[in-house]
Amino acid sequence: MNKTETVENKLTDLKKTLAYYETFSCVQCGYCLPACPTYQTMGKETHSPRGRINLVKMTAEGKLTNLNLLADSIDKCLGCRACETACPTGVRYGKIYESAKSLLHLREEESSPSKGWKNILLHSVIPNKKRLNRLANFVWFYQKSGLQKIARHSGFLRLLPNHLGEFEALLPTLPSPVERAKRPVRFPAQGKPKYRVAFFTGCVMDAIFEKINRLSMQLLQKAGCEVVMIEGETCCGALHAHTGDLETAKQLAKQNITAFEQAANREPLDFIVNNAGGCGAMLIEYDHLFRGDPEWEPRARTFVEKTRDISQVLTMTGPLPIVKQTNQKKEVVTYQRSCHMTNVQKVTKEPLQLIRSIPGIELREMENPDKCCGSAGIYNIVNYNESMDILDDKMSTVKNTGATTIITTNPGCLLQMKMGIIREGLQDKVRAVHLVELLAEACGIEI
Repeated sequence: MNKTETVENKLTDLKKTLAYYETFSCVQCGYCLPACPTYQTMGKETHSPRGRINLVKMTAEGKLTNLNLLADSIDKCLGCRACETACPTGVRYGKIYESAKSLLHLREEESSPSKGWKNILLHSVIPNKKRLNRLANFVWFYQKSGLQKIARHSGFLRLLPNHLGEFEALLPTLPSPVERAKRPVRFPAQGKPKYRVAFFTGCVMDAIFEKINRLSMQLLQKAGCEVVMIEGETCCGALHAHTGDLETAKQLAKQNITAFEQAANREPLDFIVNNAGGCGAMLIEYDHLFRGDPEWEPRARTFVEKTRDISQVLTMTGPLPIVKQTNQKKEVVTYQRSCHMTNVQKVTKEPLQLIRSIPGIELREMENPDKCCGSAGIYNIVNYNESMDILDDKMSTVKNTGATTIITTNPGCLLQMKMGIIREGLQDKVRAVHLVELLAEACGIEI
């Protein structure tokens, strides 16, 4: 093979790895720029969707050989996909973004024999429920034994890398190992049964936010759903896909699809319900992961057709049995939308409908309510400064509403909003809750 043929082959491989032909849909109009949080805070073309698409195209054509420039641009992207909603020509930015992440992931594998803590977290901990539960039980012991007080007063937390000490302050109080083990695997419907649903517990959501998972199943139960938990389910794969590791994401997707198929063979299931905007977005794109695969694409499509966010199911089941009394003074709330729930799942009306159904609540929308809060999986850890710039902008719009409660529908957004409250010194005036917590409170479920 001569030198010219070798170069041509490399370019062909690059075009296959990168979503090169998708880049032609972008007409460089710039409608995406006002919607992009990183362009708004960083002010650089290379940190806009238009600029990133152009870099991917240039890389695929061999005009850009320094992948550090592409890596800096792509790694600073939140992956919120607000640009897709704003785009008049329907550019599939998510596909272009994931293809670039996949290329950079391959380069990282070649250049780094050990990818350190990210590798351990994503491959040894996140997909393994037993290890995640052990980690959650350790955190419970840390909180209850007095170690947490010692760590906070000694200044040890300030020594942790990547500002992890600040994130420690955001951890919710975790249930004991006994409480965790006692959680039922089936919640019978209350009143006339309407649906039988499988509940997707997820990975981090079930380890750290077990209370919200439990409340979700109790809410569904009150709404007339029989809720079953599925043995064998695992992480949705979103964190892996967003770091470019599509092969692991596919493996996890196959495990989930198989687990729910086996459950559906035992008894009919109307829906697969989740309560995390980011996880839900990954679940409803399982069929995209297996496009062209004659065995897995149809199985993934069946899984996708059953998948719903909890707000959709609670809206379908009719009015919730709310017991909250109207007080003289209304509680002012604002709603921070999950990017992936808005821009990928397209679930926008149902959460608002549920919030407005609670008596004594006044919903005040913030300016640019669809704009990302800067959480984006582990973005706020690996790109702390950029994430905090975005969060500070978001909090200024929250403060303008005068809300005392910020409602979210995603665990990452929930932690980020709690971080924003601390940064603004509003701990005694404002709280951040998941929508499920607010609804459970209104329905008289003990939280």
